[in-house]
Amino acid sequence: MTDELRRDAISCYGNSYVRTPNINRLAQFGQLFTNAYTPSPICVPARASIATGKHVHENRCWTNAMPYSGQLRSWHHELRDNNRDIISIGKLHFKNNEKANGFSKEILPLHVKDGKGWIHGLLRERTDLFDASSFAANIGPGEDPYTNYDRKVCRLTQEWLTENGVRNPQGGWCLFVSFLRPHYPLTCPSEFYELYDPKRLPKPRQASDPPELEHPVLKNLKKSCDYDQSFTDDTRQIAIASYYGLCTFVDDLVGKINETLTKTSLDETTNILFTSDHGECLGDRGFWTKMVMFEEASAVPLIMSGPDVSSGICKAPVSLIDIYATVLDLVSIKKSNDLPSHTSSLLNSIDRPNLSRPVVSEFHDYGAQTGMFMLRHENWKLIIYPGFRPQLFDLSEDPSEITDLALDNKYSDIVEKLYKILNSILDPEEVNQKAFQDQERKIMELGGRKNILATENYDHTPVLEEYDH
Repeated sequence: MTDELRRDAISCYGNSYVRTPNINRLAQFGQLFTNAYTPSPICVPARASIATGKHVHENRCWTNAMPYSGQLRSWHHELRDNNRDIISIGKLHFKNNEKANGFSKEILPLHVKDGKGWIHGLLRERTDLFDASSFAANIGPGEDPYTNYDRKVCRLTQEWLTENGVRNPQGGWCLFVSFLRPHYPLTCPSEFYELYDPKRLPKPRQASDPPELEHPVLKNLKKSCDYDQSFTDDTRQIAIASYYGLCTFVDDLVGKINETLTKTSLDETTNILFTSDHGECLGDRGFWTKMVMFEEASAVPLIMSGPDVSSGICKAPVSLIDIYATVLDLVSIKKSNDLPSHTSSLLNSIDRPNLSRPVVSEFHDYGAQTGMFMLRHENWKLIIYPGFRPQLFDLSEDPSEITDLALDNKYSDIVEKLYKILNSILDPEEVNQKAFQDQERKIMELGGRKNILATENYDHTPVLEEYDH
């Protein structure tokens, strides 16, 4: 798994600028999912949903300050309790309790800071708690703790495969390998940065709506995390080149792991699932990082490869919560009736693709004055903001989501139809209320707003010093 890798920043998904030969090879001999989505376009909630196979409103890990701590059963627990060795290497972004998380062993785990995460994000009514200037300052060629950490994750993965993978314990094994990159800071090792000329890369997609038509929730979000104002035209392109370079950096790490699998002949018996927790806006519409429901943030790459996976392209809508059922399917574990209700094996989507399957995503963190709920159904994307007007896009005719059809009354029937489908999965108004209530309780547990504001603020999870070498 990578962090913050947008789907269209990989060449096998159609990007003609970025170089990702090793990921492309996985897709060439495996299954490429073209309509995969994150359950939430932000780290902690997405990773909690991946672990539990449940939507954010079901596991109630709403924000980056409310991490997974084993409170619900994960697929890690299922494997461990069924005599499978389940090892994590790298970023988890859970609360720091190995036994509760369900792994047999956690190697070099990166959890949320101090077991609490970014608590300032709980203060959703504020728009002044995030200093975006550092984002634009840490760009271009160079080294930093994140790339050093990822190199170590790769090296430890290679060592584990060589020393332990070939032993093939009785119940079998599963590795959950998770990199930090291409997550910001956008500092990129020189050898990868130099592959991209900032002046030759496409500029970010501009917002099509005039200021008076910009959605008020998105306008507030941009005000809360206004990275773009810190860039010049030139530095903005340097940041994009850095991001592409980091994508190639991650691809190189994937290639090294694949080489180890080949050298040990483990490639003949090992299935691989490659994805990212969410995407990256990369300056499109004036947004950076994630936190919106546009394709650049909510869509994710998803590739399966291995002896049990046929090659091809799967166009059926799928979600990262499907990893839960997929892993159990791949290792032939029969789950009881308490399998999370919305998870579905990706193998089923390959064999019997359901092009009409509804897929949802939600966001309840800093900058969002109300919850954001996305429904992908067939060619349509509906975004609901309780208390505010919706958005509607026809992805078949408008894949870049330029034209908001919800502003046109002739699409009101479509909006109503899609809202009913969304409501069959979750009630946006009810879920929105629960999210705010849970977050308010968390604020009180932490000593109230004044106490939160008095604590150290930071812009991304730091890497422990002993991991940075």
